[in-house]
Amino acid sequence: MNSIMTLSDLTALTGLDVFDYLDQEVSVPVIDGMQAQGDLIVVPYSLVADVVTPGPWTRSENVPLSGVELLRSAAGGNPHSLVADEGMCIWSTPVNDPRRLALGILDTRVTAYLIHPEHGATGIAPGRYVIGRQRERGVGRFFERSHFVVD
Repeated sequence: MNSIMTLSDLTALTGLDVFDYLDQEVSVPVIDGMQAQGDLIVVPYSLVADVVTPGPWTRSENVPLSGVELLRSAAGGNPHSLVADEGMCIWSTPVNDPRRLALGILDTRVTAYLIHPEHGATGIAPGRYVIGRQRERGVGRFFERSHFVVD
């Protein structure tokens, strides 16, 4: 996979679909910093290395071009899938995170992509990242509370 990819090229390569209303000829952005896609957030590992760590139970797998499903929306809806060139990207999960937000650690030597049927795709530049759930804070009737972003 090259790092300049259209949504049409990416879906053709992976076999994963996105909704028809998305512009298929848009170039998928590749970002080497924080980024979000719906209820997921991608954070450079260096920013959370003191909080998120692999544990003795953590298992690593190669990310295939066909993808690894990271998270499915609340009502069993559309999945967020991680894809990359075979053998160039490692997904490690579960990980230790006292905040209970991290889904896993991504180590990639090439551009990896997150694909979601409603959101299209975003590119993740080579590096090490934590991919996790987003949390938002809101004001309840009597106190402030937080909950997961639901996509």
